Amino acid sequence: MAFRKAQDMVRLAEIAGARHRGVCLNDVCATFSVNQRTAQRMMRDFETAFPSYIRTTDQDRRRWWKLKDATLTSLQGVRSSELSALEMAIKRARHDGALMDVRGLVSLRDRLLASMPSPHARSVETDAEAILEVQGLACRPGPRVKVPPIILGAIAEALKAPFSLEIIYQGARDPAPKTRTIEPHGVLLGTRPYLIARDIDNRRSYRRYRMDRITSAKITGQSFARDPEFELTAFAEQAFGSYHADNEYGRVVWRFAPSAAAAAKQFEFHPTQQMTQEPDGSLRVEFTASGWIEMAWYLYQWGDQVEVVEPAELREMVAGFQRGDLGVLP
Repeated sequence: MAFRKAQDMVRLAEIAGARHRGVCLNDVCATFSVNQRTAQRMMRDFETAFPSYIRTTDQDRRRWWKLKDATLTSLQGVRSSELSALEMAIKRARHDGALMDVRGLVSLRDRLLASMPSPHARSVETDAEAILEVQGLACRPGPRVKVPPIILGAIAEALKAPFSLEIIYQGARDPAPKTRTIEPHGVLLGTRPYLIARDIDNRRSYRRYRMDRITSAKITGQSFARDPEFELTAFAEQAFGSYHADNEYGRVVWRFAPSAAAAAKQFEFHPTQQMTQEPDGSLRVEFTASGWIEMAWYLYQWGDQVEVVEPAELREMVAGFQRGDLGVLP
């Protein structure tokens, strides 16, 4: 067996041993970028190399291979590329203020290294540091609002339990900070992170709380049941960025000039977007969202290479600010 094939076979054994159900042909095709026939051949080789497998068939008549004895794969330890990827995930989570993720990832990293022989662990750490030095700019750059760690920690613990939170919050229209009791359901990360929560004192309606405006957060110890119908992804898609306004929610249409169409086509401006190449070479982008001010901030980067077709309010907001001397597209 060629060296590359041997590596693929070991990786296949890892998947078959690690996943609760095992691996099916579709998994093999997706993981190794092969067709069904090649995947079938790989599974025949797998059965020969790892006879301790168990094969089952589900109700859709798909076959699954589960490796019960994963002794061989556990001897591999941690690779430097895997450790560096874990370190990069820790950096990104720390940069984004996702304190709960940082704690979990750091704990996983330390446990993995502790399970390895000391010389191997030191070697992997050294190699991972070299990879990270090359990838040092891989973390998302740019400005962000700082949130005190004590508030991030309280939010992370409340989300995990879940517990309700008592916060002191300075809303944009509040003359003074107010104490609110809320049921946290998720966090939206970005330039300004938002806590998504139900307001207990306001008919349990969902609100976005800017985390930099929370001056105090205390866990009440009172547990609550999360709304099973609440989907954070769907909630987030109501906005272009982090900010959502009901009165702004609706159809958005932008037209990028032919000279910017190729660059614009590489972006996902919003998960609901639809792109249409027009006869003159321009690119029409349509999606449904709110948050005109964040759209205006973003559109400024494109100078005079983009036109707002809808809504009229956004078109008026950017009128006069579409410069032609920026020289570089995003």
